[in-house]
Amino acid sequence: MFSSVSVFFRSATRCYARVRSRADRCLFADVAICLYPFMSKDTDTPRRTMMFATKKAIRRAELRQIVPLSDSTIYDLEQRGEFPRRFYLTARCVVWDLTEVEEWIHQRRRASEASLIQRAPLPDVRQRKARPVRQ
Repeated sequence: MFSSVSVFFRSATRCYARVRSRADRCLFADVAICLYPFMSKDTDTPRRTMMFATKKAIRRAELRQIVPLSDSTIYDLEQRGEFPRRFYLTARCVVWDLTEVEEWIHQRRRASEASLIQRAPLPDVRQRKARPVRQ
């Protein structure tokens, strides 16, 4: 089985360059993720080739759909080292690595479930000027 899978990977890496549509590239990446653990150790397919096929960079609009935080909050988290760093594709195009962003979301979920995230204190309603609290 291992030899047939490694033959598939050798031919698939050659075909990847010929795949034109984005949907077909995503399908190819999904197949590569599923079959990657079955590759034999003696295959001549470089590991970085298959890892490169599964990476995706997202722009700011896509990041806003995935992470419901404002731009300034994301920037502050990046400056503190608590959010994946952006990088430049061109002089004006800023992107984030999708796998890093998804991993950050999973880490935040685990931290939230373990009560490791410090929540903001509740406001002291007695200090309000409008709508004072009746006693």
